[in-house]
Amino acid sequence: MRIVVLDGYCLNPGDLSWISLARLGELEIFERTAPADLMERARGAAVLLTNKTRLSADALRALPQLRYVGVLATGYDVVDVAAARDLGILVANVPIYGTASVGQYVFALLLELCHHVGLHADSVRAGEWSGEWCFWKTPLTELAGKTMGIAGFGRIGRQTARIADAMGMTVIASDTNPVDPPAHPGFRWANMEELLRESDVVSLHAPLTPETRGMICARTLALMRPTSFLINTARGPLVVAKDLAEALNSGRLAGAALDVLAEEPPAASNPLLTARNCLITPHMAWGTLEARKRLMETAVENIAAFLAGRPRNIVNSRD
Repeated sequence: MRIVVLDGYCLNPGDLSWISLARLGELEIFERTAPADLMERARGAAVLLTNKTRLSADALRALPQLRYVGVLATGYDVVDVAAARDLGILVANVPIYGTASVGQYVFALLLELCHHVGLHADSVRAGEWSGEWCFWKTPLTELAGKTMGIAGFGRIGRQTARIADAMGMTVIASDTNPVDPPAHPGFRWANMEELLRESDVVSLHAPLTPETRGMICARTLALMRPTSFLINTARGPLVVAKDLAEALNSGRLAGAALDVLAEEPPAASNPLLTARNCLITPHMAWGTLEARKRLMETAVENIAAFLAGRPRNIVNSRD
């Protein structure tokens, strides 16, 4: 059985081993796959693994031997799952691997907005610390006592809430299925409008759906406090870039930190690249060594289960 990894560099830039996957079949690994190279590389494969390489309905129809697609991530919008289902191709994802890492990264971004550690470390290296016992170049913000609003309260949203609670923050959350509220003091559910109005920090953890696409736009940003921060480690298209940039530049929002963008990597014309107090990182929240090890292990276990006739983590089942 031929197994092809279309963009292995995302998962394994060289610090992990593919040996457990190689035991399952004839393995071929490509670090990256351009659209023009997709069909040549995927032809004849029974199993394809992808992280960012898109598999359209046309591509899937042109691969008659393909029986299984493993997405090396939780989100699976890179695959036309409906077309795969119609063709009898199973699509599996890895639903749990980066919860702790992404929750941690939310606060790496937030604490940078609060303290601008990198800016101050650079200023010391530049010789600006002289003649006084301390200084700061930006206002410093304490999180204890403030309110974090979490939009989307799945595994990562709940992990983020646990950290916020440990830091003395009040947590409110919005979700399409508000069940099993945590026991954090002061926790409560809120609709999205309430969440935006009442939060000092809004952290996005919603999936990308037709309903959530562009959920952060001029109208919803106008509801937020001018002292508030926005964090997005979920999906880039949740945010309308132009509207967020305008809110930041006009002072209607204090700051934003984004690990995801609607277009990745961003074009030079993206207005967020020059927006006031806007941090952008290269979609790396998930990428700790520990999280990638879990991702690799689960992806291999998914394929082994498929080969044993007990497929799991299937996202396009007919049931």
